Amino acid sequence: MTKTYWLTGLPGSGKTTLGLALVAEHCKREKSAVLLDGDVVRAGLCQDLGFSVEDRTENVRRVAETAKILNEHGIVVICALVSPMESHRELASTILKSNLFQVFVDCSAQVCASRDPKGLWAKAANGEIPDWTGLGQDYERPMHADFHYLSEIDDAAGAARKIMNQTATIETL
Repeated sequence: MTKTYWLTGLPGSGKTTLGLALVAEHCKREKSAVLLDGDVVRAGLCQDLGFSVEDRTENVRRVAETAKILNEHGIVVICALVSPMESHRELASTILKSNLFQVFVDCSAQVCASRDPKGLWAKAANGEIPDWTGLGQDYERPMHADFHYLSEIDDAAGAARKIMNQTATIETL
């Protein structure tokens, strides 16, 4: 069964880092995987969308539909998107069904803001970015994550191995 790993968490929580670690772990196991990173997707496929609830919902829909198409062709997909609302993750689940494996990338807003590789948390704090998840918009912690990754404590490579082992066990049941 081809999976989509849906990585959700605050901006700067480590979703992309974990996504890259999952791609690397797949390569080690001689399997290929595609990373659909939220920033990259927003620069292309979803460049017409903003950060309102409606636009975020459409962003999730487009990415989930893309992942579904890739899964149907036997490609493992890793989606690294904030997807801040439980309804967004439920939408992804409705589209991807049993192929979805949800990972909560858990990190405090303070640590995310201190990481801030692109300076976006600072811009949001100055009012330059409205609807920023963690400041102007709430993040609803997942109620049904399949894996909980504490990115402030655990390393991404170790988490990727655990996730792969857990999904391999699920697939053999």
